[in-house]
Amino acid sequence: MNKANCIEFYFDCSSPWTYLAFTEILPLSQRQNLQIIWKPVLVGGIFNSVNKDVYKFRENPNPLKLNYANNDLILWAKVREIDISLPKNFPINSVKAMRGCLFAIQENCLQAFAKNIFEAYWGHHHDISEDAVILSIAVNTGLDAIKFKKFIESSEAKKSLIENSEELIAKGGFGSPTFFYKDKMFFGNDRLTFFEECIKKGYLE
Repeated sequence: MNKANCIEFYFDCSSPWTYLAFTEILPLSQRQNLQIIWKPVLVGGIFNSVNKDVYKFRENPNPLKLNYANNDLILWAKVREIDISLPKNFPINSVKAMRGCLFAIQENCLQAFAKNIFEAYWGHHHDISEDAVILSIAVNTGLDAIKFKKFIESSEAKKSLIENSEELIAKGGFGSPTFFYKDKMFFGNDRLTFFEECIKKGYLE
């Protein structure tokens, strides 16, 4: 695959901003004739390694910043035409969901599976850390339940998720969503519009 015509999209379904970006990265890639290389990561591990400030903010949030971020999220959800609200069980352990994304990539149905994960957690507040929930989402996506369960419990899945997360850190990443185009890094949902403008104006040639 020629990476010159690709977006490498590093993502964790436990982030609402990633849900927003996921919703837009698909039509953007079609408009600009770009392929997406999906890179599931475990954002908690990335925070533990290079972005521990996230935890400090959660423990002692600045009320002005928090209020702005919450209002911003609501507006962005309207723009993307999706339902997002904060689940009671946030943050969530997304290990099984992200290993499931790795399996969905192998089965060529990542877009459908990830969409179902995002909707289940951010739209319906289902606990995607539970085996029964994640397995139900897999089956509803058309994945084989036995193969899915075997894969997400495998050392291969664990290793691949760690490798993707370490790869993102090595490239200068520190969270989700992060995407790369021709080795240029963009972080955050709001960077998608900026990225597309740079593409149109030839700034990334």
